[in-house]
Amino acid sequence: MGTYADLVFVGGRVVTVDAEFSVAEALAVTGSVISAVGTREDVAALIGPDTRVVDLEGATLLPGINDSHLHGCAFGMASPPLSVEVGHPAVSSLAEVAEAVREAVGRASAGQWITGHGWDTGYLAECVADPSRHPARGDLDAVSPDHPVVLYSFSGHATWVNSKALELIGIDRHTVAPPGGAVVTDEAGEPTGLLHEGAQALVQNALPPLDRQERTDAIKSALATLARLGVTSYTEPGLGPGGDGIMRGALGTETLEVYRRLLADGELTARVGVLLLPTGMAGTAEEFARTLDALDVAGEDDPRRLAIHGVKVFADGIVPNKTAWMHEPYVGGGCGSLCVGGDLDDDRIAEIGAMIRHAHAAGHQLGVHATGDRAIDTVTDAFAAAAAAHPRDDARHYVIHGDFLTPHAMKVLAAHDYGVNMNPTIKWTVADMEEEFVGAGRAAYAWPYRDALDAGVRVASGSDAPVTHPDWRQGVATMVLRESKAAGRVSGPEQRIALAEAIRTYTIDAAWQDFADDWKGSLETGKVADLCVVEGDLLGADPHTIPDMPVVLTVLDGRVVYEARPAAS
Repeated sequence: MGTYADLVFVGGRVVTVDAEFSVAEALAVTGSVISAVGTREDVAALIGPDTRVVDLEGATLLPGINDSHLHGCAFGMASPPLSVEVGHPAVSSLAEVAEAVREAVGRASAGQWITGHGWDTGYLAECVADPSRHPARGDLDAVSPDHPVVLYSFSGHATWVNSKALELIGIDRHTVAPPGGAVVTDEAGEPTGLLHEGAQALVQNALPPLDRQERTDAIKSALATLARLGVTSYTEPGLGPGGDGIMRGALGTETLEVYRRLLADGELTARVGVLLLPTGMAGTAEEFARTLDALDVAGEDDPRRLAIHGVKVFADGIVPNKTAWMHEPYVGGGCGSLCVGGDLDDDRIAEIGAMIRHAHAAGHQLGVHATGDRAIDTVTDAFAAAAAAHPRDDARHYVIHGDFLTPHAMKVLAAHDYGVNMNPTIKWTVADMEEEFVGAGRAAYAWPYRDALDAGVRVASGSDAPVTHPDWRQGVATMVLRESKAAGRVSGPEQRIALAEAIRTYTIDAAWQDFADDWKGSLETGKVADLCVVEGDLLGADPHTIPDMPVVLTVLDGRVVYEARPAAS
């Protein structure tokens, strides 16, 4: 008799996500791999005296979810109890933010910095009622006159501080913002307490960096949350010198060392792929090349659990800050710009092109943050130019976010078998507010899933946590429905995709981004046993109910890492 299985699943729908998107009724796991997929009879012979037989009771078995753009350390650090929750729905007004800060001050030691995460003007009542009203230091000063307060926006592209923080950081009316950043001032020229893009480094440089234990605690907190959500793989998109000044170094080089230690200690309960971040925003091509060439890119001890896949570059900012580089002006004027070094558009185009060319020639995969349509066209043209100058097989470069991916960019990406990493939970979050920045037509088009798939572009989905909660169920529902978070209205119905297509973006196509689609991302014999069980019939459910379908079991490499209900056998 052959080897018995360790785990057998029966009594539900096994969504394989194979090439035909076939649905089986049973699956067996032996050791760390899938040993059989098919009917109940197909797995019967693998059931031995020590085999655990899981009756799915009508539940849906999926490949483990792969969140292909998630800042693990930053997500853990931005979540309670490590951070004050100032995002929707925890707070819904500036007054409630102030109350949350007041409570944190009451728990803090003398002079302690108060940090929080998640504020979004689209969900703060005063800002919704008056779009010209923005968070300001005065909103925080009364509740925290002696404690410096630093509150990160949900997007990570703006920071809100109080007067005490401005004082300690040394920001006043004479402060010159770093290139690519802005210190927002009032009519009198005084700082309001808002810092955009690169100017956030002024805050980060004043905060004490996370120590190793804080980083460890943050990542372990994130891993626990991800296990409960059925996430077995994620891409940590940007760790390195360019992240040392972001969120107290959560994206810094030291964080990669913490991941390595967690792996060595057997505590890394998800597969992690890493993009290196040589420089942050406003970097130059010369600095980028010098720093990248000096980075340690040696292979990891267990590359299926922790791997460096490539390099991240920032090309522009984001739409709500009007820093995404657009072909057509924003409502109210301005088109944004590339955020790399250079005084003129042509200079910045040359700089981003040189960065991409250098990383490509050195053999790295590139993930480039580009949200505006003009930035995306610039980046994809730079991909094509780099490929022409230095031909390579299977580079798998991709645009990160791709909010306003153009037909031209889609054609270029598809021709080279490159990809785009889109963010459906961000679409869900910002759909109601983007019209005030780019108008109704462009806002509806944002994150054009249907067009990208029809053009033959490889599309993966990620949460960009902590920008949004890493809930793939909401992401799937949004791709299928295109409904918004605040109003529930449809935004761009022509960009809806089918449920099967949406699931692929979180499984096999995300595995493609990881250079791993030959061994993970679908439930096929011989692939690793990374599994997610969702209560109920996912394929037959009303899409509106998908976000509330509980994840009841998560398996990584054949080992149960989360279970919501008692074992059934």
